[in-house]
Amino acid sequence: MTEGIRVGVQSQYLPDQSEPTSDRYVFAYTITISNESGRTAQLRTRHWIITDARGSVEEVRGDGVVGEQPRLSPGQSFQYTSGCVLTTPVGTMHGTYRMWCDDGSSFDAVIAPFSLASGTTARDEAN
Repeated sequence: MTEGIRVGVQSQYLPDQSEPTSDRYVFAYTITISNESGRTAQLRTRHWIITDARGSVEEVRGDGVVGEQPRLSPGQSFQYTSGCVLTTPVGTMHGTYRMWCDDGSSFDAVIAPFSLASGTTARDEAN
């Protein structure tokens, strides 16, 4: 939890879209962003750091998530599912969402590291 914004994550390996013999491992992750603060905040940008089992790092930056920039009033949540492809059967992701408040201030809501692992489902939640 960062300044009242809670980010929960559930990741899942997608064997039907993966090709292990070609070093292609596909994962889906579902994110739930909950505003537990007393002020409205809008997710404007994202920054992901994706690391595979070989230590290769990919950084992804962009506006919003899945084409949206959700504005969350106190008590509201937003959920979406996205995915990533690794060349190894395990890896991790972590990052931040830049949140803007109605008073013009902004902060980075932290997304704690979570696992991407073939053959398993991992559940993690940012503190």
